[in-house]
Amino acid sequence: MAKPYIILIAFISLLPILSFAFSSESASGQRLLVLLDDLALKSSHSIFFKSLQDRGFELDFKLADDPKITLQRYGKYLYDGLILFSPTIERFGGSLDLAAVLDFVDAGHDLIISADPNASDLIRNIAAECGVDFDEDPSAVVIDHTGYAVSDTEGDHTLIASDYFIQSDVILGSTKIEAPVLFKGIGHSLNPANSLVLKVLSASPSAYSANPNSKLSNPPSLTGSTISLVSVVQARNNARVMISGSLEMFSNRLFRSSVQKARSSDKYGKSGNEQFVTELSKWVFHERGHLMAVNVKHHKVGETDEPAIYRINDDLEYSVEIYEWSGTNWEPYVANDVQVQFYMMSPYVLKTLSNDQKGLYYTSFKVPDVYGVFQFKVEYQRLGYTSLSLAKQIPVRPFRHNEYERFITTAFPYYGASFSMMGGFFIFSIVYLYNK
Repeated sequence: MAKPYIILIAFISLLPILSFAFSSESASGQRLLVLLDDLALKSSHSIFFKSLQDRGFELDFKLADDPKITLQRYGKYLYDGLILFSPTIERFGGSLDLAAVLDFVDAGHDLIISADPNASDLIRNIAAECGVDFDEDPSAVVIDHTGYAVSDTEGDHTLIASDYFIQSDVILGSTKIEAPVLFKGIGHSLNPANSLVLKVLSASPSAYSANPNSKLSNPPSLTGSTISLVSVVQARNNARVMISGSLEMFSNRLFRSSVQKARSSDKYGKSGNEQFVTELSKWVFHERGHLMAVNVKHHKVGETDEPAIYRINDDLEYSVEIYEWSGTNWEPYVANDVQVQFYMMSPYVLKTLSNDQKGLYYTSFKVPDVYGVFQFKVEYQRLGYTSLSLAKQIPVRPFRHNEYERFITTAFPYYGASFSMMGGFFIFSIVYLYNK
């Protein structure tokens, strides 16, 4: 009779372990909050959402005005990323507002913003805080009479086909995007005071931003290649933001649509939208271009232990391991432009680190003949990659009195002068005292 109770007690004792295992498994993927103007977007943009889910993301869909929306609870954020597919929303529901979105990014989380010709002031303000200014004319869209997408009806040339991509394999992947991207929406310009924002997809030199239903009375404010269609921001805390002027660019219809650019004989059975958006979202959510530095070490040549202090003119070795996240695992990062500074007010030593092609970067140098408190500093910033900022402080002392060489070859003239002066003084004293 005791056996069932023993089994029951054993099962109850295993419950916390089992619950922990299930919770760890469910928390292994990143959680994304997707805010929509209309729940119908779940089906009309399902290909994009499915690509995220297939990569392990857990999507939480909500209407943008849902009164239960919250990004954090008890001071801890509930989501790793935020997707705003709600361009017309005037006010978010729950505790979400402009300040909450910016705090979310300031805390190191990622954000995708998509606008359209009906974009609200709220969406425009969020974009402006990220360094992007949409056209002030609320009725303006991007028009291109030479770079539009050929269709059965000529229309107003607001469906444009752009292939002006940023030249970066880190941001857009190593596989070239052959087909142009279909875009229908509003353009924006980059704030020149913000050095962190980049154009990823630009309009052609013949494009301009205006109301297609009215004649131009004044020159358009945005023209040519200065018009950005899709931009990205990497903040100083390595949070990433993607800003698009077209919600329709993410739609299944444009994903599957064939495309032929005006005045071009090349016709593609499928637009470049799916590849472009998928690769760019990988970068935004840190599946590519994310660096990690570990095992920062320094020691004297011939030793392995890290000293508490160095002496001037010591020979030392410095090393660090750098890895890049590939989306599934950490792989060695290989580059030839990683440098270390031995820094006190200014860099006394600047060395380019060698690498073993397996993630290990190393160098050796002599401590300068200056004593004080120095730092080993690695400040690595490269387009598309998260920045690395490493610093280790170490004092440097002069020679002690008993560490100098007793006789220095180069000082023999001074030694000779000293002894000759003493000898001369002795002879002079004898002559002076005993000469009558």
